[in-house]
Amino acid sequence: MNWIRKRLDKIKEPFQPGEKFEKFAPAINALDTFLFVPNHKTKKGAHIRDAVDLKRTMITVVLALVPALLFGIWNTGYQYYKQLDVEYTFIDAFLHGAYKVVPMIIVSYAVGLGIEFAFAVKRGHEVNEGYLVTGLLIPMIMPVDIPLWMVALSVAFAVLIGKEAFGGTGMNILNPALTARAFAFFAYPTYMSGDKVWVSEASNLSAVSGETILGTLAAGKSVDYNSASMFFGTIPGSIAETSALLVLVGALILIVTKVGSWRIIAGGFIGAAIMGLIFNALGSSVFTGNALMNFPWYNHLIVGSIAFGVVFMATDPVSAAQTLKGKWIYGILIGIFGIMIRIFNPAYPEGIMLAILLMNVFAPTIDHYVIQGNIKRRQKRLKLQTVKSS
Repeated sequence: MNWIRKRLDKIKEPFQPGEKFEKFAPAINALDTFLFVPNHKTKKGAHIRDAVDLKRTMITVVLALVPALLFGIWNTGYQYYKQLDVEYTFIDAFLHGAYKVVPMIIVSYAVGLGIEFAFAVKRGHEVNEGYLVTGLLIPMIMPVDIPLWMVALSVAFAVLIGKEAFGGTGMNILNPALTARAFAFFAYPTYMSGDKVWVSEASNLSAVSGETILGTLAAGKSVDYNSASMFFGTIPGSIAETSALLVLVGALILIVTKVGSWRIIAGGFIGAAIMGLIFNALGSSVFTGNALMNFPWYNHLIVGSIAFGVVFMATDPVSAAQTLKGKWIYGILIGIFGIMIRIFNPAYPEGIMLAILLMNVFAPTIDHYVIQGNIKRRQKRLKLQTVKSS
């Protein structure tokens, strides 16, 4: 490590204040802080010394994403070979999945970090580590066969409009990864919906059966998958959202390390379960024509993007509610709206994206009323104490 430290110090010399490439210092400093702990210190004010910084927080989230990502890569290959009906090994499936997914990750990081570096140089501030997570999330929530140039455009839109337009890391009101998916969905709907985009299409087949469970139910058809397949994730869907089991592994990592809010996660699942139970009760007697209403509430929790969205998107500390009570309200409403949109909109059965983006906008309002409620209660207690003492 000492050798790397010395080499970096040598490379950084032309980027020091007053030197030829001083303007581009944020770009080279980003590499330094990625490899080593930042050596700058605060100058004024009271601060708490802690080993946790933004870089460690983002790396923890990336590690929590890895199980779902690795399974998503394998499942991409599994769904591909399932079409061919030929013998294959675990390695065959994983390699095909990597062939499809890794280029998307490379494009996401290249475009996103390129824009982040450009803004850092232009504004004269350091590059933040927030895109380490966003750059991985965006490919994970996309269909496997989406063209790479669409991934690049979605990333550019998310970083420019969803993040930098608000001032950069820590200032955005919308989750950047979901902003990218929303852009792709509304700009290129034929590549983000239907029954052919959720599996890696075999070129020698004339037709592909890759419709998701929610899409099948929305079309009024029956599904051939059982709850175990839905929970483990051996079903068509976005690259890394299908396995509820491995999403829960990631949730455990986030909760144990206190990086993700367990209140938001629990609230999201509770809200989704409540809404699923309500629709199950209504569907059996009132809305018998809507198959999604009769879909068991517990299956709603493990199919589609509900689990992934609640665990990795809703818990974004920048765009989520900040107060303790607000986190419960925020999470429960996401679960409620996610299931509501899923069931009431057959053309778009996956509603968690819109539910989270909607609650991102209302998160400050939720916190405002929670704080005002606390202030009023304290004022009321103070008045009672004053009356008693007098």
